[in-house]
Amino acid sequence: MATKPGFLTDWPWKGLGSFKYAILGPWVAQSMYWFAVKPESERDLMNLLILPFLLWRMLHNQLWISFSRHRTAKGNNRIVDKSIEFEQVDRESNWDDQILLNGILLYVFSMASPGAAYLPIWRTKGVVIMALLHVGPVEFLYYWLHRALHHHYLYSRYHSHHHSSIVTEPITSVIHPFAEHISYFLLFAIPMLTTVFTGTASIASIFGYVTYIDLMNNMGHCNFELIPRWLFSVFPPLKYLMYTPSYHSLHHTQFRTNYSLFMPIYDYIYGTMDKSTDALHETALERKEDAPDVVHLTHLTTPDSIYHLRLGLASIASNPHLPRCYLWLLWPVTLWSMIMTCLYGHTFIEARNSFKNLRLQTWAIPRYKTHYLFKWQRKAINGLIEEAIIEAEAAGSKVLSLGLLNQASLCSFNLFQWFGMYIYTFFGEELNRNGELYIQKYPDLKVKVVNGSSLAVAIVLNTIPKGTTQVLLRGKLSKVACSIASALCQKGIQVVTLYKDEYEKLKLSTMSASTLLHSRGDARKIWLVGDGMSTEEQQKAPKGTLFIPYSPLPPKQIRKDCFYHCTPAMSAPMSLQNLHSCEVRATSSLFLWIESRSMLQNWLPRRVMSAWRVAGIIHALEGWNEHECGDTVSNIEKVWQASLKHGFRPLLTPN
Repeated sequence: MATKPGFLTDWPWKGLGSFKYAILGPWVAQSMYWFAVKPESERDLMNLLILPFLLWRMLHNQLWISFSRHRTAKGNNRIVDKSIEFEQVDRESNWDDQILLNGILLYVFSMASPGAAYLPIWRTKGVVIMALLHVGPVEFLYYWLHRALHHHYLYSRYHSHHHSSIVTEPITSVIHPFAEHISYFLLFAIPMLTTVFTGTASIASIFGYVTYIDLMNNMGHCNFELIPRWLFSVFPPLKYLMYTPSYHSLHHTQFRTNYSLFMPIYDYIYGTMDKSTDALHETALERKEDAPDVVHLTHLTTPDSIYHLRLGLASIASNPHLPRCYLWLLWPVTLWSMIMTCLYGHTFIEARNSFKNLRLQTWAIPRYKTHYLFKWQRKAINGLIEEAIIEAEAAGSKVLSLGLLNQASLCSFNLFQWFGMYIYTFFGEELNRNGELYIQKYPDLKVKVVNGSSLAVAIVLNTIPKGTTQVLLRGKLSKVACSIASALCQKGIQVVTLYKDEYEKLKLSTMSASTLLHSRGDARKIWLVGDGMSTEEQQKAPKGTLFIPYSPLPPKQIRKDCFYHCTPAMSAPMSLQNLHSCEVRATSSLFLWIESRSMLQNWLPRRVMSAWRVAGIIHALEGWNEHECGDTVSNIEKVWQASLKHGFRPLLTPN
């Protein structure tokens, strides 16, 4: 929002939320009906193609967003190093409003103006006229309009909203108040209206011109330099005719320079060209890829999790708990992404952060949670994890933390209910023995591999309400579960198990066996749960039970009469920068679209990080020189106190 919002700041359909797209419904229906019922000679192809063109614009912009976020995470050619926070993502979440506005105006004009109907696909004369009009009047008028918007009166009421983003993303280019967009549309309409009224317009010229504007806008705000230096050396006048991302980035950091649209010639003419433009362009081109100090290795979960990543849909990645019914409409894109993910055989950089003196990166393995359930996928997944460790070693990283299911496989797992019958997958072997496999294979690794078990144990122990005398342990007896049971028994808190085999296994790892009980009763108010707890067992818990997960997998279902704590996680300190997407946690259901019953959310809240991710950061900050793999459990209290010392805070227990 501008510092002093002026007249027509808000979009007219702001109150409609996601239902704003219904505004186009009547025009879309009418265009399709006319095209279907009218004779072939009277069909208006231009009118019919408006909707596909709007969808193309959204896809075009989203491709730029994903590409830009991936490149800025890698770091090579990055221009501005400052961070993006949730506030900016929220402010820029309405980037599609300008596409909706353009769609409305295109429909109205094509139906109201005879010259805009029944346009041919191509007219060379119209393309030339449109190009000349853009180079002349449009660029010139935009320069002076832009300078006017920087006058303190208009700037405070309108243009300051756009400049709130110091670090730009492609969608920043269209984040303006409604009134400002009207002025831009009138300006860009000059070439289009001229060709329509002169009878030289075509579908290619109108759609091509708007696509050109989108392309240049996205490129100028992408925050990484991609225009090579040799291009201006081969043709020196080009620097007056085409801007670069570094050129426009200076406008967002200096404010009073580089006003031109896409052609810097007017900045040269009127003396507003920033003197550091050329130097910044060269500096950005020479910038190398970042070498992370800490790498967190995660993976995809469900097919639609690709949209929730930082590289996906920004508004969803920052607000993953909101219902997104329209994702069903994206199933062709989802299917395509699944195919590409399965074919892509290398980890990819998903996000970057910085904390104190550390450079942090999150790498994602292009495999879904379902792949971790099958034995025949184990070798391939281990190969990807091993490759990531070697790559982190080569980059000089200090720590690599294993997140989600990258450290161990599932045991028995309830997948889904089909026609009243439960289908199970059984897979009892470990994936890589909590990372120990890689340490044994590469004993001289300098990068420390951390599975985060110690911090996960510490978080669960400090989540249990004070005064608790007895807890029920239910779920797969992982390294974390055994460590929790041992620590509780040493504190004098009774740990109850429902099954004899679990009881016998815990006896071997528990020092205080007198506080370890085997009971068929389940009337305890505190349940420590991991993956493997069935729905039937959960239903037997008494009313008011507090469920505390100790694994990345939350319970599959929630009961309205019980309380559920988050999976082991901590709130990140505000000094941890560039944290503007929510972290994924695995779900305990394979097919989310099959399970229609209520389930815990698949994503952690804002500025909350999983224990396994925090553990890697703490390991690097403290300079600990040992791995945390296999059955090794670090000093739990030491890890807990170190995390608090560095500003991480536990989440509140539900009342």
